[in-house]
Amino acid sequence: MSELDFSFELITQDEKTRLGKISTPRGAIDTPAFMPVGTLGTVKGVFTEDLLSTGTQILLGNTYHLMIRPGTKILDLFGGLHNFMNWEKPILTDSGGFQIMSLAKLNKIDINTGAIFSSHLDGKKFVLSPEKSIQIQKSINSDILMVLDECPKLTNEKDKLISAINISTNWAKRCKIEFGKNKKKALFGIVQGGLDKSLRLDSLEKLVDIGFDGYAMGGLAVGESQEQMFNILNTTVSYMPKNKPRYLMGVGTPSDILGAVKSGIDMFDCVMPTRSGRTGLAFTWQGKVNLRNAKYQGDKTPLDKNTSIRSLNMYSKSYFNHLIKTNEILASMLISLHNINFYQQFMNEIRKEIKKGTFNNFYNRYIDMF
Repeated sequence: MSELDFSFELITQDEKTRLGKISTPRGAIDTPAFMPVGTLGTVKGVFTEDLLSTGTQILLGNTYHLMIRPGTKILDLFGGLHNFMNWEKPILTDSGGFQIMSLAKLNKIDINTGAIFSSHLDGKKFVLSPEKSIQIQKSINSDILMVLDECPKLTNEKDKLISAINISTNWAKRCKIEFGKNKKKALFGIVQGGLDKSLRLDSLEKLVDIGFDGYAMGGLAVGESQEQMFNILNTTVSYMPKNKPRYLMGVGTPSDILGAVKSGIDMFDCVMPTRSGRTGLAFTWQGKVNLRNAKYQGDKTPLDKNTSIRSLNMYSKSYFNHLIKTNEILASMLISLHNINFYQQFMNEIRKEIKKGTFNNFYNRYIDMF
C-alpha cells in the first residue's frame, strides 16, 4: 500500500474505546475525531485559517446542498471544493441521505431512481440517484465519500425500518460500483435499523458483505433520547469491522461524544458548535455558558483564558453579552470559533486519556457536565 493511499491504523484499544489514525493524501486524521460542518463549503462564520489553528484536521460538506449551489460546473472549474474554499486538508461529504429525511416534504423515493427532489430554494426538480450522489461527491473531490441511504425518521415500525435497510443496501451496492477503485479515497457504508439491535446487525452484515473502507451509524440523533442512542451503540458498534473507521453521523454534544467514544466510535460531526455559537451558547471546561444571561453583563472573565486564537482570551463574557444584545455579527463569529476550538481541545484530551488508559476517569468527570 502506498503512503498516499487511504488507510486506518488502530493504535490502541481500551475495552471498547479506540485510539487510531486515518491516513489520506491530504493529511492524517487522529481518532477519535470531530469534523466541523461546512454544509455549503463554509463553516459558518469561521475563517479556514482559524479552523487550522484549532487543530481541525477534516471538514464535512454536503452533497445535496453543494449540488444546488454552487453546482458541479463551478466545482469542476476549481477542481473540487478544497480549492474553491481554500481548505487543503481532508473533506468528508454526506451523500444527501439526511436531506431525504429532513426535506421529506420536497422529495419522493424510488428504489430504482433514487430521491426526486424539489429544490428548497426555487422548486426546481433534481434527481439524486446513488450514482449521481457519487458523481457529485467526485466533483466535490471528497476524500471520504458516503453512500446514499434512506435515513428514516424515528420510528418503532419494523416494516419502515426494514424497507429503509433494503433501499439503503441496494443503493450502497450501486454507490460502490460508481465509486470504482480508488485507493487514495474512501467510501463508507451507512448502517440503518433504528433502535432495533437485530435490524442494525442485519444492515451491518449486508454492508460488510459488499465491503467498504469505513462504516457509519446513520439514523441516530433523529429524536431518540441519549440513553436510547447509547444503548444501541453499546450493543452494536463492537460488531463493526475492527480495522475500519467507525463514524457516528450528526452527533453531537460533548456528552454524546463521550458516550459514543466509550462504545467504540472513531468519528463525529455536528452543527452544534456553530449553531450554538449563533445563539450565544458557549461550551467550556466548566460546562455550557448561556452568554445571553444577564448575570454575565459585568463578568470580566474570558471564556477560556488559555486560548489565544483571534485573541479570544482577551474578550470578556461581559463583552460577549453586549455583542449578543446589540445583534452584532461578531458575537456569532467569536463564539462559534470558541466552540470549535473547545470541541477540538475536548477531542485532543480524549485521545490523551485513551493513550494513558485513563479514559474512564475523564468520562466520569465530564459525562454529566453537558
